[in-house]
Amino acid sequence: MSRLILNLRHVPDEEADEVRELLSANGIDYYETPPNRWGITAGGIWLGDESQADRVEELMVEYQTRRAREMRAEHDRRRREGTAETLIDLITRRPLQFIGAAAVVGLILYFSIMPFLWLGG
Repeated sequence: MSRLILNLRHVPDEEADEVRELLSANGIDYYETPPNRWGITAGGIWLGDESQADRVEELMVEYQTRRAREMRAEHDRRRREGTAETLIDLITRRPLQFIGAAAVVGLILYFSIMPFLWLGG
């Protein structure tokens, strides 16, 4: 039976490439499934040989620990330099997405609170 090693949804290409290199360097038999064309699945990297599951788990824990440490250090460096991305940067880069998300949140709040206001008044 196959086991999912890495779901590729929201995974940067750089990280997926590093995982592929890690698996190949350690002689792990894996295969990939592509994302489907309607966006329901994002694809994944799967373990081909179940007998290697324990080794893959160890490798992935080590890799993810190292990557988290590196990304945290990179983010800290960018914050010190003042180049880290802020909320204002995100809003100015995608203003329509922000306005749409804020409108959806507003509608949800409105429909959640209005029944209580109608009961009280």
